[in-house]
Amino acid sequence: MHAIRIDRTGGPEVLQLTDVPTPTAGPGQVLIRQTTAGINYIDVYFRTGLYPTQLPVTLGREGAGVVEAVGEGVIDLHAGDRVAYTNVAGGGYAEYNAVNAAEVVATPEGVSDEVACALMLQGMTAHYLVSDVFPLRSGHVALVHAAAGGVGLLLVQLAKARGATVIGLVGTDAKAELARQAGAHHVIVYADEDFAEATERLVGEHAVDVAYDSVGKETWERSLRVLRPRGMLVNFGNASGPMPALEPQRLSAAGSIFFTRPTLVDFIRHRDERVARAKDLFDHVIAGKLDVRIGGSYPLADASRAHRDLESRATTGKLVLRP
Repeated sequence: MHAIRIDRTGGPEVLQLTDVPTPTAGPGQVLIRQTTAGINYIDVYFRTGLYPTQLPVTLGREGAGVVEAVGEGVIDLHAGDRVAYTNVAGGGYAEYNAVNAAEVVATPEGVSDEVACALMLQGMTAHYLVSDVFPLRSGHVALVHAAAGGVGLLLVQLAKARGATVIGLVGTDAKAELARQAGAHHVIVYADEDFAEATERLVGEHAVDVAYDSVGKETWERSLRVLRPRGMLVNFGNASGPMPALEPQRLSAAGSIFFTRPTLVDFIRHRDERVARAKDLFDHVIAGKLDVRIGGSYPLADASRAHRDLESRATTGKLVLRP
């Protein structure tokens, strides 16, 4: 089968289309013939070496397709089932992937494979951020970085649905329009003005309840600045590079701020939780309450181009590969 593998860390050019043996479904696993593989910033972190991994490796932690075979002990999934997954082991940039059955959810009628794939890592990330990390409700003000990105567009919609006032941060006027269409009450183009100053003009000083910051190094200090006393800074990505070490005194001086660096795996650790999150997201899509934007669909062989596009910050919505 064809797969995208790396044998060294570096730029997008290290992503190579390779012939590798097709995996088999081991005990407790299913073999998935993939129609869609998701592209996420975590793939970039592994590719560059920011997150270490054993090489060579097939990247990709998210996919959707059809069950080809089931391993010993799997009783609730069958050959021919449409499924989607996000997993820890990777292997998604490929025509087939053997995945632990506990990491797989059934894709319902009315949800395409591309949309199901997009709702795995990015959708469930947006879901746990608004429902568990900082449970949003009416009256809250939420600041959302990269509001036209894959997570951002979903995060804006879910935050608004919970009654929060949403301030979306984007890089261009075109992305600003997408964030508005997703339901952001206010949109700031950070290329045109300082987002902290603009936020203060909109809602006042220290008036934001939670800042969902996926950018990291370039933005966290200004995110901290706009928070209310006892507000929360949620750093869930490193698009501009990882945050530096944060002295606890900075949080105290800013108003007893709570800081967290969550990761999805801890919010879908148990299968029941994973299935419940996926079902809630699928139900929203089927009911027309959640729009999932596929911003780019690339042949598997064009994975390096997809990574370049992602890192350019010129893309919107979800990027996927077509194995």
